[in-house]
Amino acid sequence: MAGTRPAMTQGAMPDPDWLTWGREIQAIAQTGLEYSKDPFDRDRFAALRRLAARIMAEHTSAAAARIESLFDAETGYATPKVGVRGAVFDTAGRILMVREVADGNRWTLPGGWADVNQTPAQSVVREVFEESGYRVRAVKLAAVWDRARHAQPPMAFSVVRMFFLCALEGGADSTSLETSEVGWFAEAGIPDDLSVRRTSAHHISRMFAHWREPGLATEFD
Repeated sequence: MAGTRPAMTQGAMPDPDWLTWGREIQAIAQTGLEYSKDPFDRDRFAALRRLAARIMAEHTSAAAARIESLFDAETGYATPKVGVRGAVFDTAGRILMVREVADGNRWTLPGGWADVNQTPAQSVVREVFEESGYRVRAVKLAAVWDRARHAQPPMAFSVVRMFFLCALEGGADSTSLETSEVGWFAEAGIPDDLSVRRTSAHHISRMFAHWREPGLATEFD
């Protein structure tokens, strides 16, 4: 697939070493626990998992026990988590955004985790409808970005997000348990109180660029 490959979003800082190392240790431990049968090796991988939790707890406000419980819930071969976000534009060239309850009612592009047994395109269509009330159709994969490379707050797990341009097909403003407000914004009027854990100003700017120039290649890290 053709595309552009930026090394890092302009102005973004890489994740600190402790977080990168902690995630890597956790991934090694998770994969080892999945495939190892030797009880001594399993004990060693479990110890590595606890070590990863301690590293992260040392540098955050989270308790090591809480981080360990999150890690314990992850099984199988360790891979990045996949999220989806939808960029929906109206005829006036405004982009659809929602306030996410879980992040202090800050604004973001609608989206969430990709679901099992749904394609990423199906997942983003579902997420947009659930969070905003609008029916859309995914028309272009605009970007596939590693969360850690785009100036977003640190996270314990590796995350890849897929950003889709979506065509508006119907529906009306409707909030949900996850959202408290739905709005349409011109590029010059994007709210300042963004949910940067989900959507950054750079993400929104690039979605406007893809909307203006549909022939732009898919962007990826």
